[in-house]
Amino acid sequence: MTNRLFLEAGGDLWENVVKTMLLTGTFSRSIDEKLRVAIPKRLREAMACPEGGSLYVAPGTDRSLALYTEEEFSRLAERVAEFSPTRPDVRAFVRIFYTLAERVELDGQGRIRIPPALAELAKLEQKVVLLGVQNHLELWALDRWEAYLAEKQSHYDEIAETAFGGVI
Repeated sequence: MTNRLFLEAGGDLWENVVKTMLLTGTFSRSIDEKLRVAIPKRLREAMACPEGGSLYVAPGTDRSLALYTEEEFSRLAERVAEFSPTRPDVRAFVRIFYTLAERVELDGQGRIRIPPALAELAKLEQKVVLLGVQNHLELWALDRWEAYLAEKQSHYDEIAETAFGGVI
């Protein structure tokens, strides 16, 4: 999806194209003994993250990990900054999220190394699943993802109606 923003500058019309990343899909993966996981080429290309590029790995929700491009990580930081730092929940989120988040590089085989503290937080074992979730990726322990899906999938219609108020 592409949003077009037209700007007038000095009488000239300029077109600024802002691309919105759309990541989708479920990918079964394995983590090796060095805590490396391969990011599928299709996802790397969609994220414009070449070999040698980097991603941010951070705590996600529901005991998952979230993987962001630098651009998406910056957008998230901007959204977080809009909330009052005097709110205890905001302070707690910012402290936990940013102290655990780490920048990781993709190696020549398209793999990233998951920081040990984050691997422990998400209880990652050898079998994991990588999910495309709109503008970021989520990394789940396979057993946790299967349990989450088993619990939530049968209530998809209710979840959608509650989340979107009948919009979709």
